Amino acid sequence: MDFLKYAKENEKEFFEDLDTLVRIESTRDLSTKEENAPFGKGPRKALDAMLHMAERDGFRTEDVDGYAGIVTYGDQPETLGILGHLDIVPIGQDWTKEPLKVTLNDGYAFGRGVLDDKGPALAAYYALKIIKEHNVPLKKRIMLITGCDEESGMECMKYYKEHAEIPQMGFVPDANFPVIYGEKGGAHVSLHSSDHTVIKKLDAGERPNIVIGKADCYVETISEEQKKLFDFFCRTNDVKGTCEKTDEGICLHIDGTFAHAAMPYDGVNAALLLLNFVGSAYNDPLAADLYSMLKDWQGKPVHINKEGAYMGFLTMSTGIVRMSHEHTDILIDIRYPNDMDAKEIMEGFDQACAEKKSNIHATLDSDSAPLFVDPDSKLVTELMNVYRKHTKDDFSCAMTIGGGTYARIFDNFVSFGPELPNEEKTTDQFVGGPHQRDEGVKIDDLMQAIAIYADAIVALAG
Repeated sequence: MDFLKYAKENEKEFFEDLDTLVRIESTRDLSTKEENAPFGKGPRKALDAMLHMAERDGFRTEDVDGYAGIVTYGDQPETLGILGHLDIVPIGQDWTKEPLKVTLNDGYAFGRGVLDDKGPALAAYYALKIIKEHNVPLKKRIMLITGCDEESGMECMKYYKEHAEIPQMGFVPDANFPVIYGEKGGAHVSLHSSDHTVIKKLDAGERPNIVIGKADCYVETISEEQKKLFDFFCRTNDVKGTCEKTDEGICLHIDGTFAHAAMPYDGVNAALLLLNFVGSAYNDPLAADLYSMLKDWQGKPVHINKEGAYMGFLTMSTGIVRMSHEHTDILIDIRYPNDMDAKEIMEGFDQACAEKKSNIHATLDSDSAPLFVDPDSKLVTELMNVYRKHTKDDFSCAMTIGGGTYARIFDNFVSFGPELPNEEKTTDQFVGGPHQRDEGVKIDDLMQAIAIYADAIVALAG
């Protein structure tokens, strides 16, 4: 079947449905948590919208207590699962497009979630919808599962595993093509200190999986010489900075660059720059020690730098900083290859803390082991064949990534698209990636993803 033809015939309806989902600000908000809305009203509303679409199109649906939803096609005993998520990261700042609607412009779709992950999840749904409408015979029951808390720890899928049926195999449309057979382990490490600092308040970062793109640091005083140093510091680091007197004290502000924590090298961490400046310009030992530990995205100063045989470099990103005169808490997001483990990471942090004059101690807040599926397995090879059939790309190979997806929650699952390798940009506009401003995706890529996912379902379940 020509699934790409059918995908394009459904393009208008697809983007209408995607706009419905994108208009819902489905960030986790526990202040609006209630029964059957464990992550707040936004994720609950997005889940309702997704299930309503499926019911409209004649699918069976199930609401797993507001943690996730299941769209089912068929009644066979064997199952194929597709996992997507409906929650989003916070909107962020500096958008040039409206974040809570789909904007189609110059061949691209913009809006928070069009790429991560409402757009890809809906692409998988439309693939299943096309299969249903054309009565394509399948030997397995398809379970399209959409969760509501992927961006904040995947509590939704942990709950799902305990309360609902687990598919026997499947894929996750929430990463890159061709096939992601491995994902780095994910650890959250916190640094704590009660040492005095001249910093009155540094409250930066919303989520650990986002590089801190903007930060304000309040100090009691600043001399003319320190003002000149701050201006020089910002210019030499090629960032925008301001220094203003406020009711809370002197506010030092830096605009860095937001990025996904799995790719900290794509961002500029504004909070770390402020620690660097305060540590040097104010001779603040704690700020200086913290910056010296956290400045390198590969973790060399804390003795955890590692290049894995399959998964490449460990990455380290400072995601949340909470500091006052006598209290410091910092949360660090670490993605590590399957050549090491959390014990080795904590040994490195403990050694680095002991080497500093400041009294800093580290704790392991959470750890998720790496995902690794045999790259020669039927699941991986079948998906690779489907990808190559549609893209004619015989060069790109199955790979591993630093991002964490739902694939790591279930056995025999891999991530599969929708971002293409070596994608050529066809617009002069800025197109943001996941967690960035002006998040966008090429319209043709989403249409092609629908076709690829439909063929993948047939290959694995037909």
